[in-house]
Amino acid sequence: MRMSISAQAKSCAALLALALGATSAHATEGYFSNGVGARSKAVAGAGVADSRDATAINLNPAGIAGLEHSEIDVAISLFNPNRDFVVTGGPGFLPDGKTDSNVDIFPIPNFAMAYKVGDAGTLGFSLSGNGGLNTNYSAVANPACASPPFPATNGVFCGGKSGVNLIQMFFAAAYAHDFGAVKVGVSPIFALQRFRGRGIMAFGGVSQDPSNLSDNGQSYSTGFGGRIGIEVEPAPGFRVGGAYQTKFNMSRFDEYAGLFEGQGSFDIPSSWQVGVAVDATPQLTLMADYRRINYSDVPAVHNPMTVQQPFGSDGGPGFGWDDVDAWKIGAEYRPDDRTAFRVGYSHNSQPISGGDVTVNVLAPGVVQNHFTAGASFGLGSSTDLEFAVMYAPNESVNGIEITPLGPNPGRDIKIEMNQLELTVGLKFKL
Repeated sequence: MRMSISAQAKSCAALLALALGATSAHATEGYFSNGVGARSKAVAGAGVADSRDATAINLNPAGIAGLEHSEIDVAISLFNPNRDFVVTGGPGFLPDGKTDSNVDIFPIPNFAMAYKVGDAGTLGFSLSGNGGLNTNYSAVANPACASPPFPATNGVFCGGKSGVNLIQMFFAAAYAHDFGAVKVGVSPIFALQRFRGRGIMAFGGVSQDPSNLSDNGQSYSTGFGGRIGIEVEPAPGFRVGGAYQTKFNMSRFDEYAGLFEGQGSFDIPSSWQVGVAVDATPQLTLMADYRRINYSDVPAVHNPMTVQQPFGSDGGPGFGWDDVDAWKIGAEYRPDDRTAFRVGYSHNSQPISGGDVTVNVLAPGVVQNHFTAGASFGLGSSTDLEFAVMYAPNESVNGIEITPLGPNPGRDIKIEMNQLELTVGLKFKL
């Protein structure tokens, strides 16, 4: 039985409520998600040339033009990032030994819909997370905080409980057209960001606006951008695809104008992905993709921590992240029309260098390898159950400590993370 309109509306409303209330972190290439939806996550985010469901809006909007039916896809991921830092060496600012970040399970929902318009057109809509990051450190004992003028007598940065939480949500519309061997698509996107930072007031002396540096609650930012894509089939069973996502010029995080470069500026960087897909047999498809994320578009992310200007100023310090190059491979085996088995692997370059590890205690996006798998099974005549799993092994970066008074060469900081994720989804044909 096909899903009723009432049931569809209730499912969408529940997903939207969860999306707006969720605390976000993502299986990451830097802080961007490495895939959206159960199928994409199962093949490690590959498939820019092989779209088979409505969540293609989030990778290559051209892909929805090839769908046979209108459909709704919903999924939720349970993401487990295990992140910590380890400090060794002589006296310094951060606490000795290993400090773990708390809050290790994050729900990440997504929703996508594609609706066929005539013989060649398809409209779509998607609600998804573009990326995010989170750290949450307790008010740990720290002997360095015992003397004034630190704002607290404990905590990672002598400010009590500390950490950051960033969530980026995309509300995307899409239209795709099938010209036969060529499919094209376009997707205008409204972006919503939410950020909170706390426990870093010790850096007030090197901020141009200390009152808007830390512990100011949730701050919101909005902006617009878009995504375009193309999929070409030059020969039967061989496809080439590409997609480009623009930079998003976002409104400022006013409550953190003393933290982020440019008085709270935190834009979303541009990215692009290209790839090929080969139907090795009618049942087996192989995919290989390359993705580029241009973190250098955003000074608040890209500028080194050691820039000799105050936090929050034009050209001021950032997190020191480099652009990310990601290579992805995936395979999907379909023994029948309602069943699929998937595997994938992705490797990305390291965005964080040793010179910026101190500030990246707050944002340890160091993971580089993702191993993935998943499957899809038919339930009834018009519903499919999908799942995906991901494992990202431990990765770390070392560097010297940078205190509010300057470098401390005798003290070493290691930031590290590993990740696990389970995604479960349902696909409804309309």
